[in-house]
Amino acid sequence: MLVTLKEILKIAEAKGTAIGSFNTPNMSSIRAVIGAAEELGEPVILMHAQVHEEMELCKMDEIAPVMLLLADKASVPVCVHLDHGTDLDYVKKGLDLGFTSVMYDGSTLDQKLNFANTSIARELSMRYGASLEAEIGSMGARESGAEGGESIYTDPDTAKDFVDKTGIDALACAFGTAHGVYLKQPKLDFERLAKINSLVDIPLVMHGGSGVGVEDYKKVISLGIRKINYYTYMAKAGGTAVSAMADRTFFHDIEIAAIDAMKRDVTEAIKVFADN
Repeated sequence: MLVTLKEILKIAEAKGTAIGSFNTPNMSSIRAVIGAAEELGEPVILMHAQVHEEMELCKMDEIAPVMLLLADKASVPVCVHLDHGTDLDYVKKGLDLGFTSVMYDGSTLDQKLNFANTSIARELSMRYGASLEAEIGSMGARESGAEGGESIYTDPDTAKDFVDKTGIDALACAFGTAHGVYLKQPKLDFERLAKINSLVDIPLVMHGGSGVGVEDYKKVISLGIRKINYYTYMAKAGGTAVSAMADRTFFHDIEIAAIDAMKRDVTEAIKVFADN
């Protein structure tokens, strides 16, 4: 069942849980994520990140129809979301293709320009009946895990002003997580997150969710996190399964092993996000 981000986050808000949001740059990852969600009977979010096209993992206009088709056929609510759209033309292209939600990421821009561009993205998304996520503050690394500058934690008062002026549906916050593999356990600023949650009245989003400890997940969910972006450790699980199949002749056997491994990892992640 295809739904918007705003709709799916209402489920999380009502239950006091978070929805798992997974990058799916190929058919294998889409099957793994939807398969896990259906077995658990939990809603889920499929994501395409702009950087995945820049990395030549997949083109949005090729992967979007597959994401939308399988989301619509799923037995659970599924949102199809554009993750980290860094320019408005790309955001509009995602909306044209049928994404039910988009993220405009102007977090590395001058604050006034981020506010202005996010407001334009808000008007665009409303025109298509889609939801909008945006970010204030910066995690200092790209979705690929590559270095992207210094991390700038979200200022609570600025976050309130941003939400009030742009009318976004969900706010991505920087409070100690990062994209990619953690070299050490992240130290999350729970006090900052609690303050943001007290000042804004929309769902909060945690990016860089892979590798965070179970107790920290539970804590951030209690402080208003309703969407958790997760990809790195899922992809790593698939890669580990493939490496163990190196002596197999047929690619289809290797692909099935990767799907099964990613599905197991996603299943465990969703269980944690939904059990609060």
